[in-house]
Amino acid sequence: MRWGVLGCANIAKTSVIPAIQEVEGNQLIAVASRDLEKAKEFSKLFNCKAILGYDTLLASTDIDAVYIPLPTGMHHEWVINALNCGKHVLVEKSAVSSLAEAKEIIALARTKNLAIVENFQFQYHSQHRYVKDIMENEELGEIRCFRSSFGFPPFSIDTNIRYNRKLGGGALLDAGAYVLRATSFMLGEGFEVASSFLRMNPKFNVDWFGGAFLVNKSKGIFSEVAFGFDNFYQCNYEIWGSKGKITSTRAFTAKSGFKPTILLEKHGFKEEIVLPEDNHFRNMIKHFNQVVKSNKYEVEWENILSQSKLIDQVFSKNGNLS
Repeated sequence: MRWGVLGCANIAKTSVIPAIQEVEGNQLIAVASRDLEKAKEFSKLFNCKAILGYDTLLASTDIDAVYIPLPTGMHHEWVINALNCGKHVLVEKSAVSSLAEAKEIIALARTKNLAIVENFQFQYHSQHRYVKDIMENEELGEIRCFRSSFGFPPFSIDTNIRYNRKLGGGALLDAGAYVLRATSFMLGEGFEVASSFLRMNPKFNVDWFGGAFLVNKSKGIFSEVAFGFDNFYQCNYEIWGSKGKITSTRAFTAKSGFKPTILLEKHGFKEEIVLPEDNHFRNMIKHFNQVVKSNKYEVEWENILSQSKLIDQVFSKNGNLS
């Protein structure tokens, strides 16, 4: 896979580009910026070309796929542009800002027969396979509910895009996206948002923190999620069953070199299990390669549609606490 990157985002520099270059058969061709000097400085770190302008990179014939780590509010435009230029797309979460935008990009991807994958890299950390094995072995009994929290202390107020409404800021499209995706990833599709709460920040006019209650009627289970900015740090999920409970204490940000801890509790039993380190970014790139190689894009398209539907429902159900 020959890659191009739109923008010089920190996550590209610290995590995704190194993962691309570590996976055999992948090559970073170019990085584009609206500031040529910034692109040149960035490209020196990775021995690739610096390109002025995202459109110029997309027009390159020596690039197969693009990674888009731009602010969420810019994703729709540049995913569309990338698809129209015949590029497969790995796009940062949240992939888009609404279900309407999701339907548009997926319809185009189907027409072009191209992959779009939303970069929820945490799904490819081996700790979650461990948790799923515990569930499948029925060590927890019948599953009753899922709970997840993701929130963090303040970032730089002056520079952080999370606080910019025009760029798709707000806690739901950022931290909230993780806990919604974790619900579906761990317990399957079919959840609907029954109620939600979003607390707005009047200074920035974005949602600052919130939560939601989701129900999967066919499975008879529910999910409670919470997310936000300006919080005590939380990064976890727990799955509660009739016989026990299991908790991932570092569910979304278990970086390479970090050994995550899983807490398993049963009647009269409690154990902390330290699992091996893993690199979910590298695993994500391997997954993307396999999606393109197999020409099986439908699952990833449906994941984006399902996730965008839940985000829309959290927005629309805000304040519906009856």
